[in-house]
This record gives sequence, structure tokens and C-alpha cells, in this order.
Amino acid sequence: MTVICDLPVPDAEAARRSEQLETVIRDAIRAAGGVLSFDRFMDAALYTPGLGYYVAGARKFGPGGDFVTAPELTSLFSQCLAQQVAEVLRQGGNTVLELGAGSGVMAADLLAELARLNSLPMRYAILEPSPELRLRQRETLETRVPRLLHRVTWLSALPAEPIGGIVLANEVLDAMPVRRFRITESGVRPVGVCWREPGFDWCLLPPDPDLARVIHTLQNRLAAPLPVGYESEFNPALEPWMGSLSDALGYGLVLLIDYGYPQAEYYHSQRRTGTVMCHYRQRAHGDPLIYPGIQDISASVDFTAVADAARASGLDLLGYATQAWFLLNTGLDERLVVDSADDPLGQVQRARHAQTLVMPGEMGERFKVMALGRGLTGPLCGFNAQDQRHRL
Repeated sequence: MTVICDLPVPDAEAARRSEQLETVIRDAIRAAGGVLSFDRFMDAALYTPGLGYYVAGARKFGPGGDFVTAPELTSLFSQCLAQQVAEVLRQGGNTVLELGAGSGVMAADLLAELARLNSLPMRYAILEPSPELRLRQRETLETRVPRLLHRVTWLSALPAEPIGGIVLANEVLDAMPVRRFRITESGVRPVGVCWREPGFDWCLLPPDPDLARVIHTLQNRLAAPLPVGYESEFNPALEPWMGSLSDALGYGLVLLIDYGYPQAEYYHSQRRTGTVMCHYRQRAHGDPLIYPGIQDISASVDFTAVADAARASGLDLLGYATQAWFLLNTGLDERLVVDSADDPLGQVQRARHAQTLVMPGEMGERFKVMALGRGLTGPLCGFNAQDQRHRL
């Protein structure tokens, strides 16, 4: 296993698990003829049963893990989100479906706030493939909202019968495997992963007509052609995933919260190495080929592509805003005032956390919120001001 000097050295158990997964991926590379497409490498690193990052037992979320999400940082995030959830539930529907609930903190805080608003759903469903995370989510809910645990169910697949209510996906899209490509003198080439002692390395795959068509369509939408040497990625599973999500929603809202850009910014000529990012023990870096199975690998979201896929699946695009404006629209300022009155000693910490959520240099501009719906006619409070659908 390759070790990077400015990252923490994995402990013996983590190193052993990573080496096991490295062997699995090397076998897949050999079976593929020497080069594995990057989406297959990323899928193996994150989701190989028993060994992948999201399905093995290591702690991932919060201060003791590899990264901190907004709900882990402060309950202010979920309290504001609850305003939008309650508004949708009042228009009809009785189910909240959360995709990938992490540690369960958002579910717990959201349920607590919905109870305070007298807007509890009949059912709070969590789609979670990881047995380890299911256990942790249950423990979190039992500790924080034991009286509401009976409303929570866990799913291993999207519901067969369409639901009415709201689907929540916080930092889900960024963890979907992406295909990488490079613009060369002779055209677009897929970028894959090969093995060169002492570790994994980047290699080009033969030209792919399907990839060429995707990038040709993309280039036609951009203001300027991508230059030779430019590398980036796209999500090949986005359209089928969105189609499945559309099938699961009979009435209501899908709310996607993630970091990303409109397409023109995503494929800006200055962003010439793509957006893939890794997190290991609270450190961000750009090498997805090390520490397989024990570091997070993610890519920013092309929100224009998300909107296109949603409309193609029959969903309406109802809103698109920065996280900062979404939280301000759903009462972040008012929440700070209320909480400060109850707990003046915590006022400074909450204000600091609120700044992290909304400041442009922190999460405020980098994270976006997109609303997709079916059958909704009422307002969406999270997009009252600064709805930026025109930027897509």
C-alpha cells in the first residue's frame, strides 16, 4: 500500500483491510486486460462488500472520522431543513425518505424539529445499504429521539410503491462513481487505472464511441471547446438513478444538497484536472489511487446534468439555490436568535457554526440545494429569495 508522507499513517487493521481491497482491484484490472475504467475503480474502492469505504466498519462521519457534514457540524442545519420538509408535508404526503443517512444525526435532529413544529411524518424511511451505518443510525436515534423511533424504518432499495412526501439526499450524488476522460490531440479518451509497482497509476483506455458522443454533446453546450490535456469526469449513472427516484415519488419533493456547479462552471477551462477529491482523517487531497477502502472519494456535482436528467424522468425543476440562501430563507437568522435566548453560553459557538454553513469561503457557496417535484403547486420557502435556476 502506497503511503503519502503528509497524510496520517493508517493503523495496522486499516492497512490490512486496504491491502485486501488492493488485491481485489488488482485482480479486476488483470481481468479487464490491464486497465480498469475509473468509475469501476471508484465503485470498488467505495462499495466492495466487506471492504469498500462505505460498507466496511470504519468511522467516517464527524470529528473522529474522515470528514464532517453540515448536519454533523450543527443542528442548525437540520432545524432549517425541517421548515422546508414541514411545508411540503402540509401540502400532502406522509413520508420522509432519506437516502444514505450517515450517522443518523440529521434524521434525529430533523425528527425532533418536525415534532416541535407539529409536522411529523407518519413514516421516516432511511435507504441505507451499509449494515454498520444502519446500526449506528439506530443507536443515534435511540439516544436522541427514542420516543420517535417507531416512525423510522430502514430500506435496502427504493420503495416499490411510489411515496407521497419528500425525498432527502444530503451529500449522496458526490459519492456516485464517475467516468474520467482526457482531451487528447486525437480526440477524447477514457482515463482508467492500471497497476505499476509500487501502486495504482493512471492509464488511458482505447477510444470509446459512447464516451465521444457524450463529450461531443457537452462541448456543444459550452462557450469554448475544452483544451487538449483537459481532464474531468461525468456521472454515467445519473439518468438511470434519477429515473428510479422519479418512479419512487408519486407526489411531493426531492431535495438534493451537495457541492457542485452549473455545467458551464463545472467544465470551466481553468478547472482542467477535474473535481475528484478525497478525504482521510480530516485532510482533503486529490489522489484517489491510494488507501483504497479507507479514504473517501468524491466528485463535485454537475447540477445542469442533474436538472436535465430530472426533467427527462418527468420531474419538475422547482428551485436551485446556494446552501447559504436556502438556510437563510428557512430561518437560520431567526433560529440563532431563539437559541441564543435559551442558551447564551452557546451563542458564540452556534454563530461560528452558522458562519461555516453560509460563508462563501466555507460551505455557503460551494454547496447547492436543488428542488425537484411532482404535483406540487404551493410555495417552497427555501427558494423564496435568490433562486438561481437561470444559471443552469
